[in-house]
Amino acid sequence: MLTRRFLIAAAAAVMFPTAPIPLVQAQEQQATLPVVATFSILGDIVGNVGGDRVAVKSLVGPNGDAHVYSPSPADAKTLADAKVIVTNGLGFEGWLARLIKSSNTKAPNIVAAKGVKPRKLAGKHSHGHAHGHADGDPHAWQSVANVKIYVANIRDGLIKADPAGKAAYEANAAAYLAKLDALESEVKQAVSNIPPERRKIITTHDAFGYFKDAYGVDFIAPQGVSTDSEASARDVARIITQVRKQKIPAVFMENISDARLLTRIASETGARVGGTLYSDALTAENGPPPTSIDHLRPNLGTLCAALQR
Repeated sequence: MLTRRFLIAAAAAVMFPTAPIPLVQAQEQQATLPVVATFSILGDIVGNVGGDRVAVKSLVGPNGDAHVYSPSPADAKTLADAKVIVTNGLGFEGWLARLIKSSNTKAPNIVAAKGVKPRKLAGKHSHGHAHGHADGDPHAWQSVANVKIYVANIRDGLIKADPAGKAAYEANAAAYLAKLDALESEVKQAVSNIPPERRKIITTHDAFGYFKDAYGVDFIAPQGVSTDSEASARDVARIITQVRKQKIPAVFMENISDARLLTRIASETGARVGGTLYSDALTAENGPPPTSIDHLRPNLGTLCAALQR
């Protein structure tokens, strides 16, 4: 009887073997790494490098202004649950130190802009008043070359936090860097089609300094590098005079800023409103730039359409 039962069991094992979990299924079952990025552009870069191995949350979401952001208790909980935090650095997130303290998080912080050469602001903003960030201009992502530094820092930080994902992070980063190479060529070609004397525009705040240095378009702003203070009447009057004197062709709104100030400047100078530029935040998924690479393309199209006329 025992032998018969053994033979039946053996036959069943051959006919209905216990199948191993397929590799793809095993990967799907692997828990993703919870990562918190401070704002939407950074969160998108993290998502591209991390791929399926990470679950990314951005504290400051689409069309949000990180300069004036006020964290909530829910943000502290989000930070406490994170295994990795990714920040811009360069003094961009002035509210972050308090949030980290209140959350008691022990998660490592990947500073995306580490290694970027900061664009210094000689003590005062060029219009004669001090603004914002003691570490200089934090908007380093406006240069494609700097975004490549972001990608490398994020890749290396994710590998340190999740060594098992090394191959995936390296492959994702390499693919993303190739896209950035193509974008760099696209930006330079587009700017070269704008007559040099027309490469001067007005924007709300000084968020495009790295773009200016890299590609040769002069951005003039009534506000400094931060939106947390209002432009003075003297600054606005000076810019109105400058627009008239230099015949600056267009003013541009920003998706994170109040348009009334630039509407006034356009009205008083006769400059055209050239459209909306995306400076510190992406839009929602159905908006023009839902990704970090895409946020430069609408800017290019808007600039070229307004300045080539």
